[in-house]
Amino acid sequence: MVARATSYRLDPDVKAQLERQAVAEGISERALLERLVREGLDTLHHPGVVYRDGPSGRRAGLAAGPDIWEVASALRHTKGRPEQRIADLAEQFELHPRHIRTAIEFAAAHREQIDADIAANDAAIEEAQAQAKRRDDLMAS
Repeated sequence: MVARATSYRLDPDVKAQLERQAVAEGISERALLERLVREGLDTLHHPGVVYRDGPSGRRAGLAAGPDIWEVASALRHTKGRPEQRIADLAEQFELHPRHIRTAIEFAAAHREQIDADIAANDAAIEEAQAQAKRRDDLMAS
């Protein structure tokens, strides 16, 4: 997709906040503005979803609970009819079923990103297990 030039006038206080935040994050104002607009649109379309920073970067999560990728990953390991799977996940995460539905709807709309988040987590787990084995092997020698 090709970016198109767009011009907006911002309230001076908003512009100053945008500048400060961009400097604090070490990114351009344009990149920050684009991220904020994208995330804002996502939260409008998926009430209950928030974005937060963490060790693996910025990711979508439920305001009431876990990251979206965690729910999507757990969904892969549940069996049964759709409503039973939702009920099982609601119990597992101690959430209302509507929160699980929100996570599933968001994951379906952002499948590539959620799949990438799950893959990154799986890779981190594999690396941690390999490191633990190397440590155990060293300790056993």
